[in-house]
Amino acid sequence: MKSLFWLLAVSAAAVALVLLARVDSGHVLFYYPPWRVEMSMVFFVAAALVSFVVLYYLLRLIGNALALPTAVRAWRARRRRERAHTALAAALQAYYEGRYARAEKEAAFAADNGPSPGVAALLAARAAHQMRDFERRDRWLERADGLGDSLQAARLVSRAELALEDRDFGAARDALRSLHGAGPKHVATTRLLLRAERGAGAWDEVLRLASQLSKRDAIAPALAEEYKVQATVELLGRAADDAGAFERRWRGVAAADRVQPRIAAAAARNATTLGRAALAREILETALAAEWVPQLVSLYGQLPEGLDEQARVAEARTRIERAEKWLLERERDSQLLATLGRLCAQAELWGKARSFLEASLSFEESRVARIELARLAERLGKDDEAQRHFRKAAETS
Repeated sequence: MKSLFWLLAVSAAAVALVLLARVDSGHVLFYYPPWRVEMSMVFFVAAALVSFVVLYYLLRLIGNALALPTAVRAWRARRRRERAHTALAAALQAYYEGRYARAEKEAAFAADNGPSPGVAALLAARAAHQMRDFERRDRWLERADGLGDSLQAARLVSRAELALEDRDFGAARDALRSLHGAGPKHVATTRLLLRAERGAGAWDEVLRLASQLSKRDAIAPALAEEYKVQATVELLGRAADDAGAFERRWRGVAAADRVQPRIAAAAARNATTLGRAALAREILETALAAEWVPQLVSLYGQLPEGLDEQARVAEARTRIERAEKWLLERERDSQLLATLGRLCAQAELWGKARSFLEASLSFEESRVARIELARLAERLGKDDEAQRHFRKAAETS
């Protein structure tokens, strides 16, 4: 359609030029001694137009020819960028498909030719890490380090994640602390830091970070609770070498956490080991008042080994008095009956001890109750009965 339009336009111009030539009598004279050129006005106008068109296209052709090397270079650079973009996308796909060798190869091409060499280098480092080629991984990370500060966060997060996969918790923690010190603290990096601190055994930090993430609803409540319980138990264990330090640590635990069964059990064991019978009793009674847990009931029957006889008997009788009140509400609780039997034995109430232990076994066979009965029989000089209970204890899973 466009060609037809131009054909009609040229034809119309030619007809107009012929009609103009019939009525126009003008001439154009060029005189340059000794030469003289004369032509009609119509011919001169037509020649001038043709000359202009020819000269325009000639100059344009020359300009394009001179610009050809630059255009070729630009075309090749554009092709390389397009290929680099394609390579980076292919590297990502191959990485997530588990084809790490291909991922590194495509990422290497993107790093050499693309507009985002830092991102490609980090992807190549991750691929090399998955192939356990740590030397090549480190070279890619060093290359990413030399590409400016705009990738600082990405570099540090990548180093931290790779270190966590290698269980190098110290290196991961250092990278994440550097990141948090240089900018805002993001939820994702805080979660990584929590893992690093947990692996490194920095339980105070684990407790702080777990509480922080829980308040922001950044981790599952059950997981936050597990982290806090584990951290508290570990911190109590570290303070168990000194009675004063342990009690200060215990008093610093939140009241809601003190009744958590695992925390209460760990605290009671440590207090018993330190010889703090009254503190252990207080810990267990408070926790059992919040939740009845058989493990805590069993611990209630354990007394410190270093107590003298008078203190041991007095502590056992105090606990017996409290346990008998529980028994009014839980008369068929085999664990409570076994604990009472054990306490009565330590209070040298042999008859009550035997009755409670046998009552416990009547409700549920228990290895612990059998062993306590065997020890009681040994103390009373009944060796045959003791051996019988020891054999039954060995048969009980």
